[in-house]
Amino acid sequence: MPNGNITIMKTIAYLIPAFPVLSETFIGTEIRAMESLGHRVVPIAFRRHPGPAQASDQRLAVRTWYLSDLGPADAAEALGGIRPSLLRGLGFALRQRGLPRAALLYGAARVAAVMRYEGCTHIHAHFAQATTATAIVAARWLGIGVSFVGHGSDVYATPADLALKLDRADFAVAVCEDMRRDFTALAPRARVGVVYCGVDARTFAPVVSGAAEADRLLFIGRLCETKGGADLLEALALVPAAHRPRLDLVGDGPLRASLRARCTRLGLDDWVEFLGARPAEWLARHGPGYRALVAPFRIAANGARDTDPVVVKEAMAMALPVITTTLMGCKEMVTEESGWRVAPGDRAALARAIETVATTAPLRLAAMGQVGRRRLLELFTAERQARALSALVEEV
Repeated sequence: MPNGNITIMKTIAYLIPAFPVLSETFIGTEIRAMESLGHRVVPIAFRRHPGPAQASDQRLAVRTWYLSDLGPADAAEALGGIRPSLLRGLGFALRQRGLPRAALLYGAARVAAVMRYEGCTHIHAHFAQATTATAIVAARWLGIGVSFVGHGSDVYATPADLALKLDRADFAVAVCEDMRRDFTALAPRARVGVVYCGVDARTFAPVVSGAAEADRLLFIGRLCETKGGADLLEALALVPAAHRPRLDLVGDGPLRASLRARCTRLGLDDWVEFLGARPAEWLARHGPGYRALVAPFRIAANGARDTDPVVVKEAMAMALPVITTTLMGCKEMVTEESGWRVAPGDRAALARAIETVATTAPLRLAAMGQVGRRRLLELFTAERQARALSALVEEV
C-alpha cells in the first residue's frame, strides 16, 4: 500500500505442513524470491521435518515458527485478542469435513497468535489440505487476506473440501493451466491465477562447453509411482544395446528396492547407477554434465501426479534437452524445439526418444538445450513467479 513516496508491501505468513523437506525446493525458492521483491515473509510450519534438507532451506528453518512448539496458552492469548472476530471463521469450520473441528480451531488459533505477533497482513498456504483450512480460519479471525496453492496429491489424490476452500479463499494459485481449469470447474466463482513454480537461473546454469557430448542420461526425483521410474527402466531395456545410454538415477523413496530388482531382472545393472538423494547443490554442479534429463511422469493409481515439476525447469536452466511426458504442466514447459514429450506410460515411445537422444549429434542437442534455457528465462524464473504472486497478494 502507498505511504507517501514509499510502497509498503504486505507481510506474508507462509503456512506449510512440514519444513524443510529436501524434495520441496519450490517452497524455499518462492520465499526467497518474494523477500527479494520486498515482502517480509514469516514461515510457519505444522512440524519440523526430520530428514535431510537443502542448505538454503536450513537457513530459513532457523526463523520458522513451528506450531508443535506452541501450546494452549498461545492459542488462548490469540483468541482473547480477536474475540469480536471469532464468528468470521466458524462458518467455514462448521462446513468443512477434512479436519476435526476442535483440531482445526486450535491450529488456527496458534497460527493467528504468530501472525498477530509478527504483524502479518496476508497468509499464503502451500498444499490444499490442512494448511489451507487452517489458514482460512485464522485469516478470517484476523480480517486479513488468504490464499493457497495446489500441487499434486492434495488436489488429485486426497483432496479435502476443495470446492469450499476455493470459494472461501481470496484467491487460489494453480501451477499449470490444466489445474486452473480443474479449479474453475469445481468452483466457477473462485478467483484462480496461474503461477508457475520458478527456479533460480543463476544457481542452475549451463557449462561453457556443450554438455551434450556426455553419454549419460539423468533422472532425478523421488522414487515413487508418479515419477515413472518403472517406465524408464522398461523403456531403457527396449533400446538396442549399441545405442543404449547410461543412466544415473538420483533420488530415494518407497520404490527404490523394487526398481533395483527390476533393473537386475532387465539386465540393466551395467547401464544404471542408483546414486541416492542429492541436494540442489549437487544438481547445479553435476547436472550440466549430462546429455539430457529424462522425466517420464505418470498418474499414480490413486490419482496422484506431478503438476508443475521443478526438476524439468532446473534442467532447462542448465540447457539440457528434456525427455518427459504430456502430463499436466510438462506440455507447457517442453516444446519440440527443446525436447521430447511422450504419452504417460508409453514405454515404446519413451524408448524411441531415449534412442534419439543417444544418436543425435552433440551440436544439435546443445542447440535444443539453449532453446530450453531461453524459454526458462522468459517464463519460469523465480523472479517472474514472485512478481506474479505478489501482484495477486497486493490486489486482495
